[in-house]
Amino acid sequence: MRLLDLPPSALTQLTRDALLEGIRLSEGRLVVAETVVVAPPLVDGVSNAELAAAFGADILLLNCYDCEDPTILGLPGEPGRGQTCRDLKTLVGRPVGVNLEPSDLVPPGRRATPENALRAVEQGADFICLTGNPRTMVTNAGILESLRRIKEAVGDRAAVIAGRMHAAGAGLSAGGGLITPEEAEAFVDAGADVLLVPAPGTVPGSTVGEVRACVQAAQRKGALAMSAIGTSQEGADEGTIRQLALNAKMAGVDLHHLGDAGYFGVSVPENILAYCLAVKGRRHTYRRMAFSARR
Repeated sequence: MRLLDLPPSALTQLTRDALLEGIRLSEGRLVVAETVVVAPPLVDGVSNAELAAAFGADILLLNCYDCEDPTILGLPGEPGRGQTCRDLKTLVGRPVGVNLEPSDLVPPGRRATPENALRAVEQGADFICLTGNPRTMVTNAGILESLRRIKEAVGDRAAVIAGRMHAAGAGLSAGGGLITPEEAEAFVDAGADVLLVPAPGTVPGSTVGEVRACVQAAQRKGALAMSAIGTSQEGADEGTIRQLALNAKMAGVDLHHLGDAGYFGVSVPENILAYCLAVKGRRHTYRRMAFSARR
């Protein structure tokens, strides 16, 4: 069944295969909202992840989540210490995943290691996203190496996303982009269930055509693709957001990601709503917003 239609009680019980098939059947109409779990909540009394869900996000991605010392600010506890992916899923009724980074410049609990991936899965993560934050010097080669080891460790217990949203301080590929079609194929061959690419119009040179070529390379091998707005344009005006959304649709992606730098820690909530309306319309957007977590 397509994820687009599933109620919260079903979204929190998905196996890896059901999650991926539900995404595939939703035909490019799902929005992933990323939040920084250690950033102070934009609105007091509620976590940024809950806020993103309330504005229509279908899937939540947690950035700066420490698998050795999990914390989600805004959740119960002082100050959210010990709160895990599973705790958040109970509150919002959405699939939840975490970023891990193949870099020694981040704390040990955030590094892309098999041990951290297994910890995240034990803590309720539905998927692992291998990518890099700014200034972490993450490269495609580093992602590829960690991807092989993590895929072997987690197997079918969680989906794995791999790619870059921006250069992460390491620079662009020789052709001027972040990911080439050949690198996209290599990610899938190494075990990526979902290829992560910058949304057209975000990273310099990320045209619809170039992103489309990478998306097709991954999809031909049976993987899915997710576009990402990781360049603080999640804090742009709504007209820009709608243009980015439609460009990503034209590139053929299965998932649409909005980053966590609208202000700091979460996309501008109204931009999550604008993006949702652009790719899935009012009916699906309002239903997702209105669903009780107890449904």
